[in-house]
Amino acid sequence: MRTARRYLAREIYRSCTVVLLALIGLFTFFALVDDLDNLGGKFTIWALFYIQALALPTRLYDLLPIGLLIGAILALAGLAQRNELVILRVSGVSGMRLLGMLWIVTIPAVIGATMLSEWVTPAAEIKGGEANLTYRGKAGNGRLESGYWFKEPTKDGGSRTINILTLGGSGAVGGITLYEFRKDQELIALSKADRGVFSHGDLVMENVVENRIAPDAVDALDKAEPPKDAILQVIKMPRRVLDTTLTPERLLARVLTPERMSVVTLLDYIDYLRHNNLQYDRQVVALWRKAVYPFTLLVMMTIAAPVAFMQTRRGGVGAKVFIGILVGVAFFMCNQLALNVGMLSHWPPWLTALGPNAIALLLAFGALTMMEYRHAISRNFAQRAPWSKSPV
Repeated sequence: MRTARRYLAREIYRSCTVVLLALIGLFTFFALVDDLDNLGGKFTIWALFYIQALALPTRLYDLLPIGLLIGAILALAGLAQRNELVILRVSGVSGMRLLGMLWIVTIPAVIGATMLSEWVTPAAEIKGGEANLTYRGKAGNGRLESGYWFKEPTKDGGSRTINILTLGGSGAVGGITLYEFRKDQELIALSKADRGVFSHGDLVMENVVENRIAPDAVDALDKAEPPKDAILQVIKMPRRVLDTTLTPERLLARVLTPERMSVVTLLDYIDYLRHNNLQYDRQVVALWRKAVYPFTLLVMMTIAAPVAFMQTRRGGVGAKVFIGILVGVAFFMCNQLALNVGMLSHWPPWLTALGPNAIALLLAFGALTMMEYRHAISRNFAQRAPWSKSPV
């Protein structure tokens, strides 16, 4: 069985490699053509090629399940047409045993996908985000018209809100507006800075203009009496160092898709959002989906397994292969759609991540069982349905 398993692995991975290269090349070509209109200034043709090269690991991560499905179906269909799978089944390999062999064949892909998800893709996304910030001035989604907003508590029990107009590479930011509040959510200071940089747990702001409100300003306005001191003081500082929990990684996490982050970074960002009483449901769902991602590859291989029982002598091989690919693509699209539906319907994160995979796995198991025991099922149905028998 080891020889047969190695032969299956060689055929499947050869087919999957060809399919993935074709898909990645096609999507990269479309992305290059789509970005040609944005050329100009810092965003040169070489910058475009550099950004698209950094996007290749992410593109591979997105296309790996569908590439594995199509490659496995094509490989198994080729083996079925050459009657090699018939020889394997005649030697005593049952459908479930064949499925177990296919799952063992998928283990290297699962390990590679995990390494891609945890190290390669997050590093490429960070580099790609910094490159987009450098050449385009933006790094994806998560930006309002007023810029990026962050909230965090202060050591005295109050809170602060930081508004950043633009993000740059290596923790550099521009257009900083800082709102500082007391425990009772009263505004005590409003500061603006032209630019700044996050470094070693501090936000170093330059050319700062601070508007500090007097503690008794509210009482003075309430009593309609002139205060002893000025209600508002304007202080100009060439440099101010602010102790903050924000880091360059958390800045990029604000604008990057949660599925592109590593588990460690995602857990850190969830902890930051929870600590600051911010919404983190989307990130929790992304964490579950990253955990389920290797399982999705096994589901794709299970969907491809019924092709091994395809009858090639009756013809229609191309149509059957097309239907198998269509079913797998439909599952992949439903799996992606479940993310948005689950968020809108407030489903539990584990259900949003596991639900489509579990349903597809059960359906694939059912199809595999029916194709393996179709003759026994037909005889059993004929015995229980006498009207189906032809008259003597």
